[in-house]
Amino acid sequence: FNDEKKLMNFHQNLQDITEDQLSLASIHYMRSHYQEAIDIYKRILLDNREYLALNVYVALCYYKLDYYDVSQEVLAVYLQQIPDSTIALNLKACNHFRLYNGKAAEAELKSLMDNASSSFEFAKELIRHNLVVFRGGEGALQVLPPLVDVIPEARLNLVIYYLRQDDVQEAYNLIKDLEPTTPQEYILKGVVNAALGQEMGSRDHMKIAQQFFQLVGGSASECVLKSYLPSGSFAFTLLMHKSLFPFIDIMNKKPRLAWELYLKMETSGESFSLLQLIANDCYKMGQFYYSAKAFDVLERLDPNPEYWEGKRGACVGIFQMILAGREPKETLREVLHLLRSTGNTQVEYIIRIMKKWAKENRVSV
Repeated sequence: FNDEKKLMNFHQNLQDITEDQLSLASIHYMRSHYQEAIDIYKRILLDNREYLALNVYVALCYYKLDYYDVSQEVLAVYLQQIPDSTIALNLKACNHFRLYNGKAAEAELKSLMDNASSSFEFAKELIRHNLVVFRGGEGALQVLPPLVDVIPEARLNLVIYYLRQDDVQEAYNLIKDLEPTTPQEYILKGVVNAALGQEMGSRDHMKIAQQFFQLVGGSASECVLKSYLPSGSFAFTLLMHKSLFPFIDIMNKKPRLAWELYLKMETSGESFSLLQLIANDCYKMGQFYYSAKAFDVLERLDPNPEYWEGKRGACVGIFQMILAGREPKETLREVLHLLRSTGNTQVEYIIRIMKKWAKENRVSV
């Protein structure tokens, strides 16, 4: 009931007995403290190998921590004994989705679909939901709306689907009344408000977005990089490439919004984490201009050679796009400015090649 005082009172009354410790582990899980939950489960398993189901709990925690291969190993112990478990097979499919692709995940679900008993209605809904995920959003509008109040993730996945379709207003309508309780929900509400603020030119929405991001606090980067949505339903995320914030925008080819959010933030651990995400995620998505700008700031804040390598790669990526006619020639002037701001000796060679091309093509730099 979100009553911290009551929670602490009960916490003090816990004894070192299995039931109490399992209860504590489940609270850790619900609060996204996965390693603490694993420690409890492993301790109990040491003395009680026959408590097979704890392997599923441990596997789920490892899934949440992005250790999908470890999750698979632990899960296999349970599936050897109970090969037709709906919960375990679904988690195995989700691990395959993360480790391989949607096709591999769907193959794992096939036996589940063939065997789902008519009495186990939730399994059918769960499978329908996860097939939308595994198929990259296919059928989202047919499947997800009726599940919004059945599977908690369905609402959030539908919000993400609308964002991907550029239907920001629908995304906002769906999430505006949701009271966020996990870092991931705060982040998603922040992303929606930021997108709406950008679309409407609304400072209020941008301010709300910033507040949500800051509420996530110093652990923002860790939370963002985790697969998201801790809940007991074992249903997982739609179309997400690792991080959620700010990266619907980057995937929607709108990295400028992410960059503007960074510019509005005060210098802090959060803004540094955001810079790293913009630099790396934009690079992966081929959005080299904003990647280069982010790596440039990172390099000036911290002379780590990796930041120079990232900036160099992004600048060369922009140059290639200019050559292919996919980026204005005038951008070269800014690229050269970014390159000159480094102390690395390799830079002169790269600048020389770019200036030679500019001269031959009558581009003023």
